[in-house]
Parts: sequence; structure tokens; C-alpha cells
Amino acid sequence: MKGTVPITLICAVFVSAAANCFMPVRTGGTPYAALIAALFLLANVLPLVGQRVRLRLRVCRHGVVCLRAFLISAAVSLAYHIVLAFRLFPESWSLWLWSAIICISVEAILFWNGMISVYCASVQLGIRHRVIGIVCGCIPILHLFMLRRIIRTVSTEVDFETEKDRLNAARAGSRVCATRYPILLVHGVFFRDFRFLNYWGRIPAELERNGAKIYYGNQPSAASVNDCGIEIAERIRSIVSDTGCGKVNIIAHSKGGLDCRRAAELIGPEYIASITTINTPHRGCEFADYLLNKMPDALVDKIAGAYNSALKGFGEEADFISAVRDLTAESCRARGDSEIEGIYCQSVGSELKKATSGKFPLSFTYNLVKYFDGPNDGLVSASSLRWGEHTFLPSPGRRGISHGDMVDLNRENIEGFDVREFYVELVNGLKKRGL
Repeated sequence: MKGTVPITLICAVFVSAAANCFMPVRTGGTPYAALIAALFLLANVLPLVGQRVRLRLRVCRHGVVCLRAFLISAAVSLAYHIVLAFRLFPESWSLWLWSAIICISVEAILFWNGMISVYCASVQLGIRHRVIGIVCGCIPILHLFMLRRIIRTVSTEVDFETEKDRLNAARAGSRVCATRYPILLVHGVFFRDFRFLNYWGRIPAELERNGAKIYYGNQPSAASVNDCGIEIAERIRSIVSDTGCGKVNIIAHSKGGLDCRRAAELIGPEYIASITTINTPHRGCEFADYLLNKMPDALVDKIAGAYNSALKGFGEEADFISAVRDLTAESCRARGDSEIEGIYCQSVGSELKKATSGKFPLSFTYNLVKYFDGPNDGLVSASSLRWGEHTFLPSPGRRGISHGDMVDLNRENIEGFDVREFYVELVNGLKKRGL
């Protein structure tokens, strides 16, 4: 984390003085104790001062500085108390014990100051790191390795997000995502557009920050391609009628791409300027054919009934079977994969390198899809993604980019792939085309 070494060292010195103050205070008295208390208070608030970043990043940075200062001061305190033990034992062991109690209390305050800060403010720690951190916190030695990992993860997050904020501030006047027509984001199957739980993660905010106007498809979570296409077509007509924008640029993920192709067949280029599909199974999924053909009808009906009932509890009519059947290779072949005349059509695809790189359930489905369809993103094969003008994203390192990564589902900063910047460049490309 850039520029924090001096402040970390200052905090470590202040905390070391406070943690090991018992013996000096016994001789220095009240004035010395007041000075030590002031230095300790300063060490716990100093990392928050003078930062020109968002509050969340400020709290993360504060937490990292506190935890780094804790490691330094804890090492100093350990060495000090080892030396002190040789001086006081065995005659004055009680003095050493009081000094150790004060030291542990002071270090604990700094430690929990840092941990609570990063646990509350970090996005990249995720649930897994938080749980492992809690478990490992009870295991000596191992807890130090986990603490280092937490510090490194949050520090990297702060640097990455700070740099991204600077980039956006530098190009704010350019409005690189201010397209002629607004953007309609269309979700995939088994999800919905919720106000407080965005299917597209941090992407919409990034696009809007750079000048884009965003709308959402709001189609059902599970329904046939035809039914979803009808709803999306009506949604587009409504947007155009209400805003006078003329047309929309569609960016659709997964099955949403199939739904939008159907919508385009219904309303055509009069309402749609472009369609960009993201990891859409244009040629279907062979493993879906296999599962539907091999699974007992009773089991399929049971799964479908459970899903439909669950959605009905939220006030939505769902059709699980129709949604899944329209993703099969057989159904996709029947619909074809031709482009729509008068509409700019493009597709983007990605690939996972190994199952363990994907979050559940993609880590589970990856090998299943690979067996039937070959290289894939955890759900959709690479051979099924191509439609219109196609771009296949190179996989960073040994990890790859999953089906969920392409819509920032896990809000994860992936080394070698900045999903938010990918969408900024994608929309900027539409702008350059006059769309």
C-alpha cells in the first residue's frame, strides 16, 4: 500500500511505547502516563487523517496500517518482555505480570481496531477469507500467516481501487461511456434485477460514472426465450416511449442474449441499435440435453416445482422447465444463430482454465460441461459463444475468467482482468461507432 510506511512506523513506535509503559510510568508518574495515553490514542486515529480517498478505502487503509503497526509493535513488545523477565524474575515476577497484562491489552486494542476496520470495509476479503481468518485466529503461528494474507489482500484492494478512482477522475470530462443511445443490461437465467443486489455487480456504477445511461431488462428469472423476448421487447418500447431516446444498446449475459435476439426479431432495428452478448450459449449446451434426457422425469418435475414455488413466494411466476429446455443444443439449433439485419451484433466470451478457479457452483459444473462440450467458462462452451463480431478474451494466468466473473458476480478483483474497465472499453467502442 503506497505511502503508508512512515505512518505505520510512527504508529508502531507510539503503540510500543504505550504497550511497554508499566515500568517507566512507575518511575515517571502521572505526567508520563498522560503522554503515553495521548500517543496511544493518536496511534489509533492517525491512519485516518489526511487521506483523499473514498470513506470505504480510508477505513481499509486505516485497518491495514493498524495491523502492520500491530505486528511491528508486538514483536518489539515480545522482545522487551523477554529482557524484562531476566531482570525481574523471580523476585519481582508480579511487576512483570502487570507489565504483560497492560501490554497485551494495548496490543489487543490496536489489533481489533485494524481487524474490525478491514472486516467491515473490505470487499475483496470475501466470506471465505473472513471465516478462515476467524478460525485461524484461534491457532498459534497459523494466525500470523493468515494475518499477513489479510493485510496483503486489503492493501492490494486499496491500491487498485485508489488507482481506479484516479483514472475515472482524470477522464471524467471525456464521458467515455456517453453513448448516443442508452444501455439496456439484460440478466441471465435464474436471476432478477434487484435494486439493492445488482446482478451486474460494480459494473453499472462504473459505466454511469463515465457517462452512460443505464436501464435493466427486468424479464423473469426463468421463462422460455420467447416469453422473455416478448417482455424485453415491451420493456424497450416503454423506455423509448418514456425517454424519447430513439433506440437502445443491449448488453446481455448468458441466456439474456438469447432472450434479446428474440426481442430483436419482434421489434427490429427501429428500437435496437446494437446487441452485445456476453458468454451466451448461442449453440446451446450439450450437457443440458444429456441431463434432461437422462434424469428421471419425476426428479426433473420435483426440481422445477421447488423452484417455481419458491419464486411464487416472491410474487413471480416462473417456468423452470421452459427456461432450461431453451438452453439445450437441440433448441438452439432449431432457433438458429443468424444476426439481425440493421442491428450491430457482437459477442464476447471467456474460458476457465480449471474447475478450482470458479466459485461454486461453477467449480462443480466445469468438468461436466468440459466432458460434453469441451473448454468452457463453467457453464457455456467456448464453441457456443460466437455470434456476430466475436471477441474471445485471453485468460489471465492459470485462472481464466468464469461465467460469473464476466458480470462481476463475486465483486472480485482478478489479476490480469479488470471487469469494470472491460465494460468501459466495450461501451466506449459503441460510442465510437456512433451508437
